[in-house]
Amino acid sequence: MGAEVLSSRAIIGEFFARLDQNPGSKWLDNISMYFNSTQPTEEYKWLGQVPMMRQWVGGREPKGLSDAGIKIPNLEFEATLEILSREMKRDKSEQTLVRVRELADRTNAHWAKLLSTLMIAGESAVCYDGQYFFDTDHAEGSSGSQSNDLSITISGLPCSLHGTTTAPSPEDMELSILQTIQAILGFKDDQGEPMNEGASEFLVMVPVSFYAAAAAAVSNPILTSGKTNTIVSIPDFRINLAVNPRLTWTTKFATFRADGNVKPFIRQEEEGVIFKAIAEGSEYEFINNKHLYGVNTSRNVGYGYWQHACLATLA
Repeated sequence: MGAEVLSSRAIIGEFFARLDQNPGSKWLDNISMYFNSTQPTEEYKWLGQVPMMRQWVGGREPKGLSDAGIKIPNLEFEATLEILSREMKRDKSEQTLVRVRELADRTNAHWAKLLSTLMIAGESAVCYDGQYFFDTDHAEGSSGSQSNDLSITISGLPCSLHGTTTAPSPEDMELSILQTIQAILGFKDDQGEPMNEGASEFLVMVPVSFYAAAAAAVSNPILTSGKTNTIVSIPDFRINLAVNPRLTWTTKFATFRADGNVKPFIRQEEEGVIFKAIAEGSEYEFINNKHLYGVNTSRNVGYGYWQHACLATLA
């Protein structure tokens, strides 16, 4: 596309074309639920579990809804690109379109940014049960005390098999991943019933510094030391890996159940992505000799089921 035909309409079209081509982080739908919002704040009542079947004795026993829940307000977000009119006229190499495509990519990355911030805050921000999302003493009804915030000692392995808490070995990651999955499989609901007995798909999310060891732990049949990898040989389980450069963790990673009906996180959106321009022929261009291209949306994120998530801190 030559500079002589570059117009605001062309730029808007390029933005939405790029927006559709690049859907953002692939892990979003695996661990978060998307809801359309119709008001400034949405309330999500996490209502315990539906009743288990029981022997019919003395009539039905209806189970009511609990009052536990969270409220998520919608927040306004924007990003605005300023381009000199003369830059568009001189743009023989399509640098303006490159910047517009990058704006679309940044827009698609916004959900990942919001959810990553939520994960990092998980040990100090409360979820629907009034406890921190990652906590050592969740308890509801007949569940008993449960922890999805594990401290895993890796020094118990022979010296030749383990690394450090900031640079774990594949063997360290194999052990730690299995312990987080074991914790998730053991979680009970408010009636004392297993929450995740049907779980078969998990997502392990790691910071960049854990990537090499985690990748080996979830995919290599034989680990670095020559040890047979237990994870790879587990029948009927799928364990996927996601590396998240936004995570600031240095000794932590998280495992999430990826096939549950309810996800660990919530994405809500009151207004989808809107792209606007103040461009050629506008008063702004006349006064400033510039164009403005802006994107905005109304959305937010929040915590869903903590029972479908487990944080591991290596010690």
